[in-house]
Amino acid sequence: MKKSVSLLLTGVFAIASVSTGCEAMKNTNNTQRGAGIGVAAGAVIGGILGNNLGKGGNTALGAVIGGVVGGAVGGSIGNKMDKQAREIEQALPGAEVNRVEEGIVLVLGENSVNFETSKSVLTNVAKANLDKVVPVFQSYADTDIVVYGYTDSTGRLEFNQKLSEDRAASVRNYLVSKGLAASRFKTRGMGPNDPIASNETVEGRSKNRRVEFTITANEKMIKDTEAELKN
Repeated sequence: MKKSVSLLLTGVFAIASVSTGCEAMKNTNNTQRGAGIGVAAGAVIGGILGNNLGKGGNTALGAVIGGVVGGAVGGSIGNKMDKQAREIEQALPGAEVNRVEEGIVLVLGENSVNFETSKSVLTNVAKANLDKVVPVFQSYADTDIVVYGYTDSTGRLEFNQKLSEDRAASVRNYLVSKGLAASRFKTRGMGPNDPIASNETVEGRSKNRRVEFTITANEKMIKDTEAELKN
């Protein structure tokens, strides 16, 4: 399920309009917005979104927005990310695929990537679902991927923090075992931070136990895109 993040980016557009004009920004799509914002505005707003907003998933959103390249290069990268996002949706129907500026935030809930209870061991279902996105990640080798592990708020904070770190590492290690380059990956354990649902209900806690990915262009993709645009 592909989601729009335009409402969360209202503040970004307001700042970007100083140089691009409000009316022009209103009529842009996701790719064009990424091209128009620029590095400086992206870094500032990314930090604000990542650290200060109270709704779930903002750490990942802020990380993507904070790395905005901007300009024609950013627009071209955005086109490539559009294509990758569509392929992820086709490979794993039901995944939450969010196109954010020049990157992707992929959310895999408990139904698609789960673990043995209170452990970081991936279930067979989780492995099978991760297998579906491996070919897409292989096709877009010039991207950096950060894996975020999340828990609900049940239990001790220290336990949940360590569990989230171990689960993010398990996902990375499994993907690397399938042939993806280890150098592409970083992991972050978020514990119960950034909840996307209420921890007061069984259903909400289930939604909060999840794995998220941020997918962004690496230096090679940026340089190759710059070279393509010069030719």
